[in-house]
Amino acid sequence: MKIDVKENDDKVFRFELSGADTGFANALRRTAMSRIDCFAIDKVTFYENTSTMFDEYIAHRIGLVPINSTGRHSQDEEVLFTCEAQGPCTVYSRDLKSSDKEVRVANDNIPIIKLIDGQSIRIDAKAVLGIGYRHAKFQAGLVTFEEGKEGTFDFYVETFGQLAPRDIVARAVDTIKDEMKELKKEAKK
Repeated sequence: MKIDVKENDDKVFRFELSGADTGFANALRRTAMSRIDCFAIDKVTFYENTSTMFDEYIAHRIGLVPINSTGRHSQDEEVLFTCEAQGPCTVYSRDLKSSDKEVRVANDNIPIIKLIDGQSIRIDAKAVLGIGYRHAKFQAGLVTFEEGKEGTFDFYVETFGQLAPRDIVARAVDTIKDEMKELKKEAKK
């Protein structure tokens, strides 16, 4: 197999994969979309919400805010985010304050809710590691490919902000290797 990099920046990674078959290319795409660990806010506790929006609506919006992390984290780790705001203002993703300096929102400018004069919100939110097949909020990015001539595939990887696009591909490859090792081990029994 050979990879020819076409574009590589902090948002997009495009490359041509040659010497592979459609099954492998699709396995790489599906693994990158659904099997990579990412942080996302999973539980939101409301202590105060005097806005006109339901708690569930606000919690859903907060859950879709991409969370970036540096370093390695364990599967059972939880990171607490807090937010307290009083209107008139617009509450943005940057207003979610993390208890862990290595885990933070990936984009500061995502609007969550607009509060008018006299309205307030006070919440705690727990971010956990998860994978994309559990919920879309755990997807690290968009991964597509087009089949070219004779065993070549043009891949397009765009990050949502949790990981660098090149890291999405690297982690997908590592996941495939780990799962193949486990399968080989089980087959030998």
